[in-house]
Amino acid sequence: MGKKLLLKNAHIEGIRYFETYRKHGGYEAAEKALKMKPEEILEEVKTSGLRGRGGAGFPTGMKWSFLAKPEGVPRHLVVNADESEPGTFKDRYLMEFLPHLLIEGMLISSYTLGSNTSYIYIRGEYSWIPDILEEAIDEAKAAGFLGKNILGTGFDLEIYVQRGGGAYICGEETALLESLEGRRGNPRLKPPFPAVKGLWERPTVVNNVESIAAVVPIIEIGGAEYAKIGVGRSTGTKLISACGNINKPGVYEIDMTITVEEFIYSDEYCGGIPNGKKLKACIPGGSSVPIVPANLLLKTINGEPRYMNYESLADGGFATGTMMGSGGFIVLDEDQCVVNHTMTLARFYNHESCGQCTPCREGTGWMYKILKKIEKGEGKMEDIDLLWDIQRKIEGNTICPLGDAAAWPVAAAIRHFRDEFEWHVNNPELSQTQNYGIANYADPIPAVSNS
Repeated sequence: MGKKLLLKNAHIEGIRYFETYRKHGGYEAAEKALKMKPEEILEEVKTSGLRGRGGAGFPTGMKWSFLAKPEGVPRHLVVNADESEPGTFKDRYLMEFLPHLLIEGMLISSYTLGSNTSYIYIRGEYSWIPDILEEAIDEAKAAGFLGKNILGTGFDLEIYVQRGGGAYICGEETALLESLEGRRGNPRLKPPFPAVKGLWERPTVVNNVESIAAVVPIIEIGGAEYAKIGVGRSTGTKLISACGNINKPGVYEIDMTITVEEFIYSDEYCGGIPNGKKLKACIPGGSSVPIVPANLLLKTINGEPRYMNYESLADGGFATGTMMGSGGFIVLDEDQCVVNHTMTLARFYNHESCGQCTPCREGTGWMYKILKKIEKGEGKMEDIDLLWDIQRKIEGNTICPLGDAAAWPVAAAIRHFRDEFEWHVNNPELSQTQNYGIANYADPIPAVSNS
């Protein structure tokens, strides 16, 4: 059984309410933290090696240390709960079933950062969760853990929940801040970075729900002990949203020392693929990370087992590897059509583009139209090369990473599954009634070109 830090009490009935949460050790980490100096907490977070759990994997303690502290200027913590990445739902689980874990993490983090007013920006589609969060905030405030002079320390903190309008782009931190200020959620040019000029041009830290929740066990057990869990720079535990063609979809907490094969096939986690089907491919970190075929998912190009951590999943770069991303683990069996899945993702990114950058605004729509042609049996062989050329001209040429998020799935699909695209072009009628199947994707390959 893997180590549990965030979900250790998730099975307890009534854990979403203050009384039960408190009875099982809730807010003890906050009490401990409020007796420490902010710089001491920052050092614990740095020592822990905690990396942002929203997708980028940037060291959290380092991000906090960048926060500007001009005299007399308020600072803010904003929790990014705009969990819009297809295949990702672990933050929803935390907020729905363990809201006080997030509130306690925000209290510790806000105290460390010197934020007296903090925010939770939650995606519009999570329409029922703001009520849960606001109830938890009221409970914490009634118990003296929010509001004025918390536990007699002189520290004040108010937390507000802001509902988003249902835009994927607001998962990008500067677009989130624009929306929080009441404007259209368009990404800002950087610099200046939010740590210098963020919410209302004040120094601001934006962190993911899971990242802030993880601060609680770091204070409970200490940064050094937290760093011992996991492997290398992949310290602590990670929540994985597992879905697709698996027997046991759900949210799992792993310590990042298990192999991908164990995660998919063991009864403790995903429980294997239904109906004895073969594994064809997987998108292991949410829809924006590169899809990889079975042979490169279970083993690296060097034949070593692939592990569920940042470094191992990225082994080989985009040529033969992928990314941990947000932990949205989407499994595809032998009956799935890669062309159809890629078209669906292209449609999503085209719909969610804010339109601010020409390569993204025009390119995402162009990719979707071409993929739709190929999927409908109307594609030409040169369309595949055109797709490759378009995604290359989107990646790295936009204000925010949405352009990259749209380009990477298309690039990886062509890189690893080009024969499936060609089959659709060469067999237009047959492709409308059956799928290409698994072909040789489970067989080891000697090398994959970067081109």
